[in-house]
Amino acid sequence: MSRHPCVRWAQRSDVLFITIDLPDAQDVKLKLEPEGKFFFSATSGAEKIPFEVDIELYDKVNVNESKASIGLRNICYLVKKAEDKWWSRLLKQEGKPPVFLKVDWDKWVDEDEEQDKKPGNDMDFGDVDFSKLNMGDGEGFDADAAGGDDDLEDSDTEEEENVEQASSAGGKPDAKASLATASGGAEPGEKA
Repeated sequence: MSRHPCVRWAQRSDVLFITIDLPDAQDVKLKLEPEGKFFFSATSGAEKIPFEVDIELYDKVNVNESKASIGLRNICYLVKKAEDKWWSRLLKQEGKPPVFLKVDWDKWVDEDEEQDKKPGNDMDFGDVDFSKLNMGDGEGFDADAAGGDDDLEDSDTEEEENVEQASSAGGKPDAKASLATASGGAEPGEKA
């Protein structure tokens, strides 16, 4: 007796995405009929365990424009619908779907969101040349050309400047001056 692999599905108005999760699938057979009959069989593993899916899709499909891709971990089908319309479910039969059939949330788009998700719908980049934007690993970045500060080494804080002035005047920084700068300029015992 054959087992059922996990089958994930999602749709757009014009296509179905059907992904069969079956690692190391061998002897893959697919039969797709225009009326919507979908049959898949394959073996997997060292024991050559047989797997099978035999379902009747909700509506008719275009067999000639449908495509399949067999990968190492799964088999992906792009099934072209005969009519560009949303289906209320994947299977023709009503009721609870089989336990091996799941929604592919990675590919799922709601019917009302489909127009928003098409690439380039709201993106107009005009004549932007992305190669001149210096994006990436930072190679070729020139701080002077980008308007960077030439005074990077003079960015000491006030406290550091006061300590440096005190140390250059007497050799050692004055403890009173260091405390004053650390407490915001007030002498010890005074309120700031």
